[in-house]
Amino acid sequence: MFQSFEVTARPEQGPPRLTALRQELEPEGLDGFLVPRADAHQGEYVAPRDERLAWLTGFTGSAGFCAALRDVAGVFIDGRYRTQVKAQVADDYTPVPWPDMSLSSWLKQQLPNGGSVGFDPWLHAAGQIKAAQKDLEGSGIELVRCANLVDRIWQDQPAPPMNPVKVHPIEFAGETAESKITRLADGLRDSGRSAAVITLPDSIMWLLNIRGSDIAYNPVAHGFAILHADGRVDLFMAAAKLGEVGEHLSPQVSVHQPDGFLDAVAALEGKVQVDPGTVPQIVADALGDRMVDGGDPCALPKARKNPAEIAGSAEAHLRDAVAVVETLFWLDQQTPGQISETQVVTRLEEARRRDNALQDISFDTIAGTGPNGAIMHYRVTEKTDSTLQDGHLLVLDSGGQYLDGTTDITRTIAIGEVGETEKACFTRVLKGMIAMSMLRWPIGLAGRDIECVARAPLWQAGQDFNHGVGHGVGAYLSVHEGPQRLSRVSHVPFEPGMILSNEPGYYREGAFGIRIENLIVVEEAPSLPDGDAERAMLQWRTLTYVPIDRRLILVDLLTAQERDWLNSYHRDVAEKIRPRLGEDAQLWLDAAIAPV
Repeated sequence: MFQSFEVTARPEQGPPRLTALRQELEPEGLDGFLVPRADAHQGEYVAPRDERLAWLTGFTGSAGFCAALRDVAGVFIDGRYRTQVKAQVADDYTPVPWPDMSLSSWLKQQLPNGGSVGFDPWLHAAGQIKAAQKDLEGSGIELVRCANLVDRIWQDQPAPPMNPVKVHPIEFAGETAESKITRLADGLRDSGRSAAVITLPDSIMWLLNIRGSDIAYNPVAHGFAILHADGRVDLFMAAAKLGEVGEHLSPQVSVHQPDGFLDAVAALEGKVQVDPGTVPQIVADALGDRMVDGGDPCALPKARKNPAEIAGSAEAHLRDAVAVVETLFWLDQQTPGQISETQVVTRLEEARRRDNALQDISFDTIAGTGPNGAIMHYRVTEKTDSTLQDGHLLVLDSGGQYLDGTTDITRTIAIGEVGETEKACFTRVLKGMIAMSMLRWPIGLAGRDIECVARAPLWQAGQDFNHGVGHGVGAYLSVHEGPQRLSRVSHVPFEPGMILSNEPGYYREGAFGIRIENLIVVEEAPSLPDGDAERAMLQWRTLTYVPIDRRLILVDLLTAQERDWLNSYHRDVAEKIRPRLGEDAQLWLDAAIAPV
């Protein structure tokens, strides 16, 4: 199994560890210490060595941080984790709704007379520190660079990952590393920059056409890179990871040990481009006034998938859909009350493993039944494993990492006879998903401009959900990829080739959860028949083809146009997926996609 059901959140261990951390404050002259989820590479996902937030507090979410002061410890969590955090941290920790409450505002409340709060400059982005320092001006509160106090007390901290790197073949990458390096170096030179510092692992993987396995479920390797305007790349990565892959790297790439990275940064001349949102503060310190905010030079090119990457992702989704459909077929044959969440997860992984291109799952499968479905990023464990009961909804959110693409799909499934309230909520979520799928919009708009389309049906009923409508997805890379998002906080305009999720939902704490998710790719919209197009438009093309549970739809709440979209979608599912299924699964599919 790729997925483990081991209990990793241990709230009872939080209080003694917090006490030990606080004992380190006084010798350092500090009133507090910040513990982020991030590692030195500032990616979303971290290796076991860098799970400092989970080790200290018990909270295992993919975003958040702890501000541990002498008499209070706040665990800052966004809307996705406000239910989860309650079960994962002890009473010694205070959950803080973030970003509703900013770190600086909270610190001002807790330290009205000022104080010194330490942070590890490797683990905080320069932009985060700059913004916090500005907000704290005049408060008497100082953010102080210091050694990592968690590392000091974590006696059995795991070693850094040292997993081997492999070549990502050109048939999947669609462009040589030499071409990417030259293209991006030309952009630096044209903008008057001498170099760019790259710390995000997925950016380095994309640029050099390599993949790794330092992070669970993400085919990336830890390292740093400096891209020079003359077309050279300095790669700071342990030679033991590269092995024979080093011989396949572009001649433009020179490999160095990671401990030489900061000295190399300090020796750079001219204007050096960085992304303040991801570059560690210690790198910004080494650059000083040579640092220029220009973003990660790989971010947008990586997001704009080329034809080979789009074709690979589309094919991966079709094979992945077979595994999901076969699992749904199996699930429908089970008697409510007889199977558990872990059995569903195991069955789905077994179905995916039949594909030789599968390298890993793309995240811990979310299989939440009944109240567990209301925990947005629920991870089933041996302790929480629940039985699927009559009347439950099952939220099944999963994905695979294939050599040719990364998948992410969610379906909400009826277990037995489901109530009218659940059906009404499901239908509103479906209406939002369909509305986004059908949308055409003018070039230049970003997530903040259009994400409300998927929320409008819920808003009409006084309902909403506390996560974005969608996130970017990599091409055999991270399942969460920026910079584009279907979110009210995203200012990045959509461009052809960008792959995103479309996943509105609804969650009633203690009762049920609902989410429906397809992956979609941005493409140019064709001219409308008999229309006078005044502006160039974009649209979505769907990549995911798995039936949507008709038993949960209140058909009378759908418009004629929405019914047409659903029936057309299900016809596409039949055309693309049915021939790949066994005979029994085909018969199940035929019934599942009957027209509404």
